[in-house]
Amino acid sequence: MNQQLVWSIVYIIALFAIFYFLFIRPQKKKDKELKEMRDSLAVGDTIVTIGGIVANIAKVEEETIVIEFGPSRTKMPIQKWAIGSVQSKKESK
Repeated sequence: MNQQLVWSIVYIIALFAIFYFLFIRPQKKKDKELKEMRDSLAVGDTIVTIGGIVANIAKVEEETIVIEFGPSRTKMPIQKWAIGSVQSKKESK
């Protein structure tokens, strides 16, 4: 009976370790990379929103950014979490 209890505990710990290394850890790493990318945004960067809008950053605030897009350079504020990727960074001089 005691040996069955030990094997049950080992099995539960092994399952937790498998879930951690296959699901939790990679997701945390991806979230950290996204946060770093969104925190490093600067005026002039070209971004793509999660909705597919390609635009340039006109102004960076704490939780929002103002993007400009289109031939008339229309400006629109969006939340930082809505940025899917950065296409190109503005060259620093």
